[in-house]
Amino acid sequence: MGVQGFPTLKIVRPKKGGGKPMVQDYQGQRTATAIVDAVVQQINNYVVKIEDKSLDKFLDDKEAPKAILFTEKGTTSALLKSVAIDFAGVITIGQARNKEAKAVETFSIEKFPTLVLLPGGDAPAVVYDGELKKEAIVKFLSQAGQPNPVSPVKGNGKNKEKKSNASKAKPSSSESSSAEPEAETKTATQEAPVIVETALPIPAINTPEKLIKECLTEKSHTCVLAIVSSSEDEKAKKALSSLSELAFKHAQSKRNLFPFYEVPNSNDGAASLLKSLDLVGDVEIIAVNARRGWWRHYDAADFGHESVESWIDAIRMSEGVKKKLPEGIVAIAVEEAASANPEASGDAAHDSTESTQVADPTGEPETAHDEL
Repeated sequence: MGVQGFPTLKIVRPKKGGGKPMVQDYQGQRTATAIVDAVVQQINNYVVKIEDKSLDKFLDDKEAPKAILFTEKGTTSALLKSVAIDFAGVITIGQARNKEAKAVETFSIEKFPTLVLLPGGDAPAVVYDGELKKEAIVKFLSQAGQPNPVSPVKGNGKNKEKKSNASKAKPSSSESSSAEPEAETKTATQEAPVIVETALPIPAINTPEKLIKECLTEKSHTCVLAIVSSSEDEKAKKALSSLSELAFKHAQSKRNLFPFYEVPNSNDGAASLLKSLDLVGDVEIIAVNARRGWWRHYDAADFGHESVESWIDAIRMSEGVKKKLPEGIVAIAVEEAASANPEASGDAAHDSTESTQVADPTGEPETAHDEL
């Protein structure tokens, strides 16, 4: 696996149809939160994003069973991704935000999160009122269709019976001796995994609280934020790819570099920040140092690797003009978070302390994602 030091985290993705798996080196921060976020981003996402304009299309096939999670969150949780994988091809899983007024009104949703099952046909919609845990949710959805087996068996029952009978028969000594070299040959010809030195996506900040915690407190150091309206936009893809490659390059060279984050426009904190800085583009890259009270704007039209790298290098070398952050932007952000959630500021301070510690690989960080 090419491990040269410890701890080392590698993400292994199997190829469809077998063959050599793809192995990616994790180059992010060695904290539980950062590692979990990186792994969660690699989970296949079969959840359909539902907006008011796409609701009718989602509901078009009335015979096929569906389920919709109504939530206040703009991101898809690891739990919902996992459920969608279990029911792939059986039940279509969708997610709608609370701001999609038409969808919310159609199903008379009054609280969030709420999971609604549409069994298909003339069967009425069923609202889930149980615990938001995977086992309970899978059991609830199973009334409309059984989840995919963990290890699906190919072939019909006759083949299974033949294999079963064959396994019961004891091989003769000659068969046993001839089988051993064959097994050794198979073992010897097994292909080693391909280690791909490639950049992972930069971590995303999806809530105002996390944006404040990471970059907008009085003690926050330099952060580079790529604020995008949609990560599927071509300009956004190019900008995020350039930052991802730069982070990977510096990690490979073992250089300490300030963190890069993707921040969707749907994050209310990002929208407020853009407004304060008078930025209106669909893709904006900025560097912010709340501790020293300055910010810099990437104002080039090209989001290519070389152009972005030159801008980052200028920041590293303290070259170029730094603009003063608007008065009170950090203090306002902290006050808003505290008024919206009195526990947020305390939790953020606690989390900030934890983020400086090395993650324990034997821990169970996934429990933080066992929610919708």
